[in-house]
Amino acid sequence: MGGGDWEAKEIRELKVGRYVNIDDEPCKIISISTSKPGKHGSAKANIDAVSIFSGSKKSLVGPVSTKVQVPMIDKRKAQVLAIHGDEVQIMDLETFETFSMAINADHESVLEEGGEIMYLVAMDRMKLM
Repeated sequence: MGGGDWEAKEIRELKVGRYVNIDDEPCKIISISTSKPGKHGSAKANIDAVSIFSGSKKSLVGPVSTKVQVPMIDKRKAQVLAIHGDEVQIMDLETFETFSMAINADHESVLEEGGEIMYLVAMDRMKLM
């Protein structure tokens, strides 16, 4: 499964807590509000979301029938091999692939060598959970 995968969905199919691409950023949806259809239009949706990589707030407004990209978020388990400053070297517990990644500023759990962590892969980018 490639990390750049996504599927097209209509805005009306989206749910809070799920993900959507806004400006090529995979974002977690925090709220969705819809307005009543006007005389000549369809109902509009207003989506507020937060980028899972940068933490920045993003918004999306459009008719509920608009097609949007829903990123495929791959949650994976890994073992921590080594910690070097603000980088961690991990080994995927399924593929046994080893790689280093930055420890994100909003990372909260304790990292220790030999411990297990979760990380996610979306749009060819990775982040510790």
